[in-house]
Amino acid sequence: MAATAEAQPAKHQEVGHKSLLQSDALYQYILETSVYPREPESMKELREVTARHPWNLMTTSADEGQFLNLLLKLINAKNTMEIGVYTGYSLLSTALALPEDGKILALDINRENYEIGLPIIEKAGVAHKIDFREGPALPLLDQMVDDVKFHGSFDFIFVDADKDNYLNYHKRLIDLVKIGGVIGYDNTLWNGSLVAPADAPLRKYVRYYRDFVLELNKALAVDPRVEICQLPVGDGITLCRRIS
Repeated sequence: MAATAEAQPAKHQEVGHKSLLQSDALYQYILETSVYPREPESMKELREVTARHPWNLMTTSADEGQFLNLLLKLINAKNTMEIGVYTGYSLLSTALALPEDGKILALDINRENYEIGLPIIEKAGVAHKIDFREGPALPLLDQMVDDVKFHGSFDFIFVDADKDNYLNYHKRLIDLVKIGGVIGYDNTLWNGSLVAPADAPLRKYVRYYRDFVLELNKALAVDPRVEICQLPVGDGITLCRRIS
């Protein structure tokens, strides 16, 4: 599958699209029937602005944004964290889902990208919910783990950042999310490359990060502290509900 995708143009012409569906028409049906008609105007605007950015493939797909928004409402999330923000599409989806006094700790190494979406987030009236911190996430997470007041303080944590650190994040986040809370790891099916033959002609970055994603998936599958569900939404998202 991955080898075929390498030889063909991006499916659907949907910028940032990472769907693993085999049918282009079926994915387009989902977007046009269930996603786009319900997409808030602010999210549509941010999606279109991000489409013009040279790194647009980093953005969360529209169907995953819709999924996250509904999930947060279902679990009544109020205090959340996001590691990896980019221009803020998933961040805006989260902010719109949280109550007026909800909070998001947003971590990213690049404030410039975040500021692309910030005017739209401000116009949507949810910027006050976001505490953006620029810089590597691990040092801040270590500080939080060392301070017991942060233990079990987050209802939901979304990770869409450097795949080679996903396991390092998990080792820390498991203490910070509450029992019954959820951690979501994005890109856990990694362009479908996880089942590609060893000699498949993968893009360099896909091949580099594939082993880290495989390692994460194996670790999550046997972690007794969480219940998991891996979903083929977007590029794959694994939900981990902390149970101990």
